[in-house]
Amino acid sequence: MATHNAPPVVYPLGRSRFLGALLLGLWLCGLSLTLLWFLQGAGRLDWRIVLALVFVAGAGAAAYVSWRNAPAGQLAWDGEVWRWESPGYQAGVAEYGLSVLADFQNILLLRLENQAHACLWLWMERRSMPERWLDLRRAVYSPHKAAVAVSGAMHSPDGRPNPS
Repeated sequence: MATHNAPPVVYPLGRSRFLGALLLGLWLCGLSLTLLWFLQGAGRLDWRIVLALVFVAGAGAAAYVSWRNAPAGQLAWDGEVWRWESPGYQAGVAEYGLSVLADFQNILLLRLENQAHACLWLWMERRSMPERWLDLRRAVYSPHKAAVAVSGAMHSPDGRPNPS
């Protein structure tokens, strides 16, 4: 049975609204719990509540900075390998291994890993380019010929196993 790779696809990536809403919601939960804790203490402001407010504010600032600095660029599948193309790294020469961490049908959380094992987590959203979304999903979930080519390299052109 022959396997076929998904056709090439290039999909844009910007700041994820889903991720922004998720981070904001989690931060608001933390703030609400801290304020409830304050109100449970009859409105007395002691050092523990001040410390909790400082940590909640710090977590909110860190989440905002992280969301603002989220990677932007393009994820490209050329039929054999994944490439990441961004304004800071236009060439897209490095090949990446791709893993799906979460699939919410209209949102994918992907993990790209290069040969040096550096990881990049990407939130891909259908709204970025709805007309290419199904192409991206096919490419993400398709079996890749690269694995077949690697096993084929174990044999010489005449079909005999290569000694290694």
